[in-house]
Amino acid sequence: MTIKIITDSTCDLPQNVIQKLGIIVIPLYINIGDSGYLDGVEISRKEFYTNLPTYPVHPTTGTPGRDAFLQAYAKLTAQGATQILSIHISESLSATVTVAQSAAQEFDQIPVQVRDSGQLSLGTGFQVELAAQMAAEGKTMPEILAALEDIAARTYVTAVLDTLDYLRRSGRMNAVVTGIGSLLQLKPILTMQNGQPGSERVRTAARAQARLAEMLAERQPIERFALLHTNAAAEAESFYRQIADRIPAGEVYSMDITPTIGAHIGPGAVGFAIISQKTARK
Repeated sequence: MTIKIITDSTCDLPQNVIQKLGIIVIPLYINIGDSGYLDGVEISRKEFYTNLPTYPVHPTTGTPGRDAFLQAYAKLTAQGATQILSIHISESLSATVTVAQSAAQEFDQIPVQVRDSGQLSLGTGFQVELAAQMAAEGKTMPEILAALEDIAARTYVTAVLDTLDYLRRSGRMNAVVTGIGSLLQLKPILTMQNGQPGSERVRTAARAQARLAEMLAERQPIERFALLHTNAAAEAESFYRQIADRIPAGEVYSMDITPTIGAHIGPGAVGFAIISQKTARK
């Protein structure tokens, strides 16, 4: 039994982790004017975020085609896979899962299980990493899926946006609400848990940072933690120094969020992805 793991470019896992665990990443698309780019392949994150404020037409994003999944499934089968687990960004945010499911239904060489992570960025990446680690250890598909269900319920992603403007440009937010937010100089905080996007708005950047710290405190103790940002590494590190004493020992990923998400939230966002520890029932 050989289980292989596929994901998409929104998972935000470090490249060395992807290579070490043999994870296949299918890129989404960034469309800038008349040009289309494979996310993470044909345009760098730094280049994208540096130029984002100056694009005359706001970039759009697109899902991979079914053929991209079929080709990946066939490649892994030829390499000896006997089962495939395909884990993707939440269906509430993207049609990627739907396309993967369609391809899996068509593919008849080996079983393909498609999973909606209910998350984005490293909220998905944590699941992908665990699945690949367990597959390497020889765990069965039911064992892997059970473990993913467990951590998914304890995974939380949040970020403070520098501005509401990019949500307005991307069409992901009502223009009237965006205008009110800009007028009042509010800082939006976006959240994601169990496939359900949420939001808060607070006044001032300082209050937004304090609210992030509160959210982290509300979810203690923490099992895994990762910093997330959109071309704002210095700001992310500054936030980390404020909350470092609440983070468990071990490697902490600090990742620039993929452009296919960043196109909607804009540069300057800072946040985190966490998995809370299990707590004993009383």
